[in-house]
Amino acid sequence: MSVLRLIQFTDPHLYGSETETLRGIATLPALKVALADARQSTAWPPDVVLVTGDLVQDDPSGYVHIRRVFGHLGMPVLCIPGNHDDPAVMRRELRVDPFTVGGYRDFGAWRVVLLDSTLPGSASGRLSDRTLAQLEEALSTAEGRHCLVTLHHHPIAMSSRWLDRVGLENAEEFFNVVDRHDNVRAIVWGHVHQAYEGMRKNVRLLATPSTCAQFVPHADEFAVDRRPPAYRTLELQSDGSLLTEVMWVEKRVAGSSHSVSSAA
Repeated sequence: MSVLRLIQFTDPHLYGSETETLRGIATLPALKVALADARQSTAWPPDVVLVTGDLVQDDPSGYVHIRRVFGHLGMPVLCIPGNHDDPAVMRRELRVDPFTVGGYRDFGAWRVVLLDSTLPGSASGRLSDRTLAQLEEALSTAEGRHCLVTLHHHPIAMSSRWLDRVGLENAEEFFNVVDRHDNVRAIVWGHVHQAYEGMRKNVRLLATPSTCAQFVPHADEFAVDRRPPAYRTLELQSDGSLLTEVMWVEKRVAGSSHSVSSAA
């Protein structure tokens, strides 16, 4: 394929109950609305759906909704856990087609790497020695493919005092691995409930808002933003460049953030 098209949904925070709310938003209906919006957009159908953590809100019975919402779309659904997921339970509950939890998948000229950054009992994240070794292997065996690396926790400061206390604790070790490889084109995460785009050593850095409530950017203390649910589209070109857009469900045109990255 000359272009790999992905849609990223993140931080749906589902419960077993279909009407349970988080920060004033009924999370399952919000996810369904985000998916319905994506299915009506020009980005549909993607080749891959990516779900980057906090699939549930500490409620394993919420995974049944993940299977129902994403399981019949007719495309691979790549998932990683967040701090409100139980990784072992998540792997067990999503051990069915079309889901992949962790590891990596190859699609044409691209390899998508799925990292578990969860730290038991903590809202912060950390990549274990084993996970760092898996990242090293995934990047070193990509055989000429461009790599998109995904994790839940933010590996850079978000200029938000409270939020940066619960980021990736060993970001330096993470970037030490990334920096040894020239095939990493982008790093994508969730967790922060807000949009972010930046660049580090020719690697694109992308954070995506939640399908439910958002956090106020650059806030010293926890605060909920009034922005609507969102998701991100990505078009990964065979030359390593990418085109990406954040889609705000209620104000797609006025609120979208569109940008292009050249090949590194």
